[in-house]
Amino acid sequence: MTGKVAGMGSNLRWHWAGGTAMNKSEFTRSSVRLAELFQCSAMLRRTRMRAEEIVDEARSLLVEAEAAEIADPDRIERLRGQLEEARASYSKVLTAYVTLCRRINEERQEILAMQMEMELNHNSGLPGVA
Repeated sequence: MTGKVAGMGSNLRWHWAGGTAMNKSEFTRSSVRLAELFQCSAMLRRTRMRAEEIVDEARSLLVEAEAAEIADPDRIERLRGQLEEARASYSKVLTAYVTLCRRINEERQEILAMQMEMELNHNSGLPGVA
């Protein structure tokens, strides 16, 4: 950067190589937002994997209870309910994960569009470029 912005107000005439200060701040915000989305994605991925394990464990317990020599109908019903709760929770986590992955892709596309725009603006100021 080749200048300083004084005070709280922005100086939109101030330029950096590749675009205006406004473009750079938007690009920086988008990059930070994308990094935060990736962190959330990693957490949701771990949560999704754990929710999947819980569904598998609940299913196994239900199968064991149903296969027992002396079946306990109350226990089987309780385990069925727990399996359904686990599946519903897994579905919510999976939906959140897919939604977040879509948002990450949108954010990436916005960043790429900004980069292309800044590059075009930068190159249009060079002599000989039409």
